[in-house]
Amino acid sequence: MIKVLLIEDDWQLSDNIKKYLTDFAEVKQVYDGLEGQFEAESAIYDIILLDWMLPEKSGIDVLKTLREERSSTPVLFLTAKDDIEDKMRGFQFGADDYLTKPFYLEELKMRMISLLKRSGRLQDENSISYGEVVANFANQSVEISAVAQDIQGKEFELLVYFLQNQGAILTKEQIFDRIWGFDSETAITVVEVYMSKLRKHLKGTSLVENLQTIRNVGYLLKKQESK
Repeated sequence: MIKVLLIEDDWQLSDNIKKYLTDFAEVKQVYDGLEGQFEAESAIYDIILLDWMLPEKSGIDVLKTLREERSSTPVLFLTAKDDIEDKMRGFQFGADDYLTKPFYLEELKMRMISLLKRSGRLQDENSISYGEVVANFANQSVEISAVAQDIQGKEFELLVYFLQNQGAILTKEQIFDRIWGFDSETAITVVEVYMSKLRKHLKGTSLVENLQTIRNVGYLLKKQESK
């Protein structure tokens, strides 16, 4: 499921957005800029919905910091500021889109989908592949050279997470929060267990050959070479 970071100090609006997106995304609600920046820096989110006027630290300053840290997570501003100068400033600091309050929740969702597709975090196709490995979203199945594999549940989610983040180092903490959830009581060592299982299932593939362990940090799947 898509993971959304919602940084909005209007509690009622925040709750309305979360409720509307229930069937589409898992929404983490944050109500001030400093906490929002801390959460955004964890890099486990697919998209950030960011209010401009926030306590502790403004949305524009949060965005500026994230882009200076080379965060590529799509950011959609939600704000009452509708002057063209403000919009230009937001885009100059790295905003991906801008929605002026008040807005329809239907439009918010459509803009989110557009950004998610553009960033590769939401697939238009029914599958994603890496060499001979193909993961099918429709029935959550995996094939190697057209032969079905017993890769399901969390293991399937782990594979897709790597396929969607090629070329990026994923820490064990990021993987744990993404796959098992913020409030999971499972120990973080479960990441190593599932990594071992995934490597065994995909043994001999180009994916495993390009899946590196970064000692004391996490893992990196090299970007697939263009054909």
